[in-house]
Amino acid sequence: MSSEGDFIALMRNLAHTTAARGLMDDAAVLDIAALSDGSLVLTSDTLVEGVHFLETDPADSVGWKLAAVNLSDLAAKGARPVGCLMNYALSGDAIWDAEFAKGLSTALTRYDMALLGGDTVAMPTGAPRSMTLTAIGRVAAGASVPSRSGAQAGDVLYVTGPVGDAGAGLKLLAAGQNEPQALVDAYRRPQPRLDAGFALAPHAHAMMDISDGLLIDAQRMAQASGVAIIVNHVPISAPYRALDGDSQSALIEAACAGDDYQLLIAWPADQPLPPDSDLIRIGRVGAGAGLALEIGGRPVALPERLGWQHGDTPSQAPTN
Repeated sequence: MSSEGDFIALMRNLAHTTAARGLMDDAAVLDIAALSDGSLVLTSDTLVEGVHFLETDPADSVGWKLAAVNLSDLAAKGARPVGCLMNYALSGDAIWDAEFAKGLSTALTRYDMALLGGDTVAMPTGAPRSMTLTAIGRVAAGASVPSRSGAQAGDVLYVTGPVGDAGAGLKLLAAGQNEPQALVDAYRRPQPRLDAGFALAPHAHAMMDISDGLLIDAQRMAQASGVAIIVNHVPISAPYRALDGDSQSALIEAACAGDDYQLLIAWPADQPLPPDSDLIRIGRVGAGAGLALEIGGRPVALPERLGWQHGDTPSQAPTN
């Protein structure tokens, strides 16, 4: 049995910053003077077993993913991590909790995000595991903080990488398979694009991370910005193509898959891209409203469901 004290001791090993006060207090204390030359960016995400991750997912991958999905939101704002707070529902399984802490520690260390504090709660026996992380980021004074509502007619639409890998990995796991490893890792251990977001934020008209699927998130950007968005290229990886091919149905499935955590960017057409950005051009922004999809240069009807929506479970894939 994993007790609250045991788990807090694990977390205390991650709370290296003085702001955390060794997790011996009821609150963290950030030095505002050290942060006063910029703005704070705050975001929060919750993972629930059976909704956002599988019961069979390794605990360390869940710890990594909890940090990564929040870091991805900071990336979309061009923010650098400052610290985070975590609320954690104790699983009653000391080994699982310890492995979760290892995965969380790996992500926090890699991306230099300090654990500042949080809370623990004991759940009834058999309740699904649940954990929430709130991340704090920082942007320099005067720096642009792009939103999803700034896309303008004439912008070019880019993504930071291929889509569909995480969805393919989930499909493999649901079928009892764990290869190709690259696709499974894309689902279990997403890579937040912090450096790309930091480089792109100064000139991007709009930027957001792709958490629920390329099409549904592009539609959200179009709605927020009051523009029309046309997606005319769905980029897929070599492992995805080897597994599912590149037919129209395979491309639509990739465009509806969630958990990719690439960045979606509306970029001014007359602005050069940052050096070594490796962005993939996937469409354009026009006057009007709504979302349109083209494949092979031809208009394609949008699927009934554009991506993951609240109420779905990890085993539910969008219907093409």
